[in-house]
Amino acid sequence: MPYFGALRRRFVFLLFVSNVSARLDSMRKPNLIFFLTDQQRAGTMACYGNPGVHAPNLNKLAAESAVFERAYVTQPLCTPSRASLFTGTWPHTNGCIRNYIPLARSCRTLAELLGDEDYYPAYMGKWQLGDETRRQRGFQEWISTEGVSDYSRFLTERGHVPDKANGAFSKNAVSNLPFEVSKPVFLEQQACRFIEEHQRDPFLLVVSYVEPHSPYNGPLNDEHSLAEVGSETIAPPSPDLPLRYKLTQEWQRNEAMLDRARLPLPYFFGITPEEYRGIRQRYFGLITMVDRSIGGVLACLERTGLIDQTIIVLTSDHGDMLGDHHLFGKEVMFEEATRVPYLIRQPGQRRQVRITQPVSHIDFLPTVFDLLNRPPPGQCQGQSKVALLRGETMAPENVFMQWSPNRMKVLKGTRLAKRSAVKRAIKESTRAVVLHDGWKLCLRDKDTNELYHLHKDPAEQHNLYDLTDYKAIVKRGTSEIHDWQERVSDRLRL
Repeated sequence: MPYFGALRRRFVFLLFVSNVSARLDSMRKPNLIFFLTDQQRAGTMACYGNPGVHAPNLNKLAAESAVFERAYVTQPLCTPSRASLFTGTWPHTNGCIRNYIPLARSCRTLAELLGDEDYYPAYMGKWQLGDETRRQRGFQEWISTEGVSDYSRFLTERGHVPDKANGAFSKNAVSNLPFEVSKPVFLEQQACRFIEEHQRDPFLLVVSYVEPHSPYNGPLNDEHSLAEVGSETIAPPSPDLPLRYKLTQEWQRNEAMLDRARLPLPYFFGITPEEYRGIRQRYFGLITMVDRSIGGVLACLERTGLIDQTIIVLTSDHGDMLGDHHLFGKEVMFEEATRVPYLIRQPGQRRQVRITQPVSHIDFLPTVFDLLNRPPPGQCQGQSKVALLRGETMAPENVFMQWSPNRMKVLKGTRLAKRSAVKRAIKESTRAVVLHDGWKLCLRDKDTNELYHLHKDPAEQHNLYDLTDYKAIVKRGTSEIHDWQERVSDRLRL
């Protein structure tokens, strides 16, 4: 009997230790991996209605994530959008209102705001908020891919010769490299190394891809058939575009004609429907490159047993017109440029949650802090959307966006308008709202205003702003924009 009593006590003790161990393991702070792509529009994944893009890893991630069906950027341009993501503030607040403005020290980033010694923060890839090559803004590890960088050294060590005098590789040169030495492969290798080295402690890891940003060229150009791309409808230009958009169309068309003589393929712009489809074919190939890279990182999380201890976020800084409205790139307020993929997978999540109401990137940072069981930083101008991730309801909100003048190229001698009108259009600013019932209003200080009903006119072909029947909608949208401007201290006069 004493023997069985001792055995029983030992069993109870082991059970206690096991329970404590399990509790301690469950109490470990979750890791955070943030995948950020560049210039990826929403309709490029199966969960956004396009199963033709070869992205099995993104599709698998989406099947276990919250999928925000209508996620909008704060401004459709790299630097302003990234500044909002990493600080939780609007471009007019943080000062990054156009490209290549360094983020002010007074505006703290995700890594700085986290301020937790338990977390080891790392950044890998494109930054565009200041110096690309030196460790920045609270991140302890920094892997650079732009200019003379960790990636350029990776290439030279493998016998590739830089085509720029400073020892860097141009975008066009990088786009012609084999897949095995592409940036997505390099980032996958670096991310997996980091995860394996830091698997015992909580970490914050940002993996920021340049792809699928132009040039529309890469080692997987033929990954998709033209038949797969051809099913996509290309939206024609509407007749009453703002002058700035028309000037952009004209300049891009001229550049496309010049590119025909100096490049083997349309790397940046197209003119004909055939060129549009070819660009989309290669754009989808760039997304497949990112997909394979992310798949490798997710496999590393599985291998190390961290997949269910890690919050995973994927989104993009803006979309790409890809020939819709005869435009390429971003810098316009159309859906193709402003709507992006947005996925959040919580630890242990096994099913998809679809969120239909529109949301903004301004809510990204407070949502992440909520998931990390932290109060939102005081500088944040958005609010947490964690309730939506849990399948709960939140009162529908309007989503706001803005545009401030960026460096713009115009065809010399353009005849689209008088010189004074061209100068005025180049300097226009926009404030837009997507109302929760499907209306979208764009107000400009120096150009044509726009009103679309996205439910009935998703391609934004019919500008209803000047029609008498819609004055009440314009009035309501204008009031919402003005109220928002007052709340966020936006002084633009419309």
